[in-house]
Amino acid sequence: MPVDAQELAAWDAVETAERIAKRDVSPLEVVDAAIARAEAAKHLNAVVTPSYEKARRATEVLLDAPLSGVPTFTKDLVQVAGLRTAWGTASSGEFISKKNDPSVKRLESTGLVSLGKSATPEFGLTGTTEPVAFGPTHNPWALGHTPGGSSGGAAALVAAGVVPIAHASDGGGSIRIPAACCGLVGLKATRGRFDMEGSNLLPVNVAVHGCVSRTVRDTVAFWQALELGVPSKKYPPVGSAAKRPAQRVKVAMFTASPVKLEVDPEVKGAVEKTAKLLRELGHEVHEIDCPVPEDISVGFVSLWSYLAWLQPNGGLFIKGSNFDKTKLDPLTQAFAKRFTSRVWATFGELRRLRTWTQRFEQAFQTTRADVWLCPTLGTLPPKHGHLSTTVPVEEALNRLYAYCPFTGFYNTSGAPALSLPLFQSASGLPIGVQLGTTRGRDALLLELGAELEAAKPWPLSAPAR
Repeated sequence: MPVDAQELAAWDAVETAERIAKRDVSPLEVVDAAIARAEAAKHLNAVVTPSYEKARRATEVLLDAPLSGVPTFTKDLVQVAGLRTAWGTASSGEFISKKNDPSVKRLESTGLVSLGKSATPEFGLTGTTEPVAFGPTHNPWALGHTPGGSSGGAAALVAAGVVPIAHASDGGGSIRIPAACCGLVGLKATRGRFDMEGSNLLPVNVAVHGCVSRTVRDTVAFWQALELGVPSKKYPPVGSAAKRPAQRVKVAMFTASPVKLEVDPEVKGAVEKTAKLLRELGHEVHEIDCPVPEDISVGFVSLWSYLAWLQPNGGLFIKGSNFDKTKLDPLTQAFAKRFTSRVWATFGELRRLRTWTQRFEQAFQTTRADVWLCPTLGTLPPKHGHLSTTVPVEEALNRLYAYCPFTGFYNTSGAPALSLPLFQSASGLPIGVQLGTTRGRDALLLELGAELEAAKPWPLSAPAR
C-alpha cells in the first residue's frame, strides 16, 4: 500500500530509517518527498545550495548504516565536493569545493542523505541567520522572526517538516540557539567528540558538530550512528542514553543572566515550570545564583572578534576562491576592527577564558549538582532586523548579550548542554530550556531530555505557514 505523503512527513528520523529497512517505502520515495517539501518551503529561504539530483543518485546504493536513506541538509560552513561553499558570505564568490571536509565523511557514514546546503550567517558569527549575501531565513513558527543562528537554515528546515534531522554546528550556541527559536532538540556535545575542523588550533577550542532534530530519540540515534564509526576513546558513548532510563539527579536552577541583563519573564517562567516538572518526576531541584562570572561573556566576545578577523585573514579560503574582503557583512568588519584596535587586551581576555574549563568544573562542584537548568536564550526569538548584521556593533553587542548570554560558557568549558522545546510563549513562539552538565556526561542530558519529552510532549513541527 502506498504511503501517504503527509504520514511520511510526520515520521522522525528513526521511524523513517525503520520504514526504509522494512521496505514500507523506498529511499527514493523518501528523498523525492523531502525534495518536494523543500520546494514548497522556499519562502523560508533556508536552502542556499540544493543538490537534489546528487541525493537521488545516493539512494541507488545506500550504506548499511543506522540512518540509511534519511534525508537531511548539510550546513554551509563545511565543504562538500562539487558543491558551492559560501560560508554565508558574498565574499566567497562562486567557490566550488573540490573536496569533502573530514566531517562530511563522518556524517555520510551514518547513512543520512544530504539534499544540499542549509543557510548560515556569515562565517557562523552571530545568533541569527540574516546574511547580507542571501537575505534572512524565516522561522516557520513566525515568518517575521529569526530562526536563530548560526544553524538557522538547518533548524528552519527541520521545524517546517522538510527533513526530520539536519546537520548543525555550535561554536557559541549555534545548535542550541536555533533549537530554542524553532522548537527543536539541540545538543552541543562534549568537546573532543566531534569537533569542527581547525577548532583545536584556536586560542580556545569551542566549536563542535552535531544536529538539530524534532525528537530526543533522533539526536540519540544520530550519535549512536556516529559512534559506530568513531567511538570516543575518552568518554562514554552518547548513544548509551538509549539503553537506560534517567537516573534521579540533583539539579541546580538559575535564571539570572551572566551579564546582569533582564531575562524575559516568559523565559523565566518556562525554566521554573521545568524545575517543577523535574521535581514531580522525582529529581531534586534547588535554586542558585548565576554561577557564571561576567568575564566569561566578555572574553567570549573578544574570541568572536578575533575569529571575525581571522577567518578572512588567516587562511580559511583556499587559493582560487576569489575572496573579496570588501563584500564582508558590516558586523564582521566591525568585530574584526574591534580585535585589531585592542589586540593586547584581547589576548589577556583569551588567556583568562582558557582557564574557564577548570573553573567551570569547580563551579559545578560548588553548586552541589549533577545538572544545571537555565534558559537557552534570554529573550523570545526576535523579529528580523533586531539582530541584523547592519546594526552598529555596540548596539549589536548589547542586543546579543540580552539574547544569548546562556550558551557560550558551555562552549568555552567544553561541557555538554542540551536545549529542549518544552514550552511556548503566549504568542505561540517556542521557548527553549537548557540542561548542562560536566564533560563526558552527554548521555545523562539525553536521558533527562527523553524523560521530560515523555512527560510533556512538544509539537513535532511548526504550524503551517
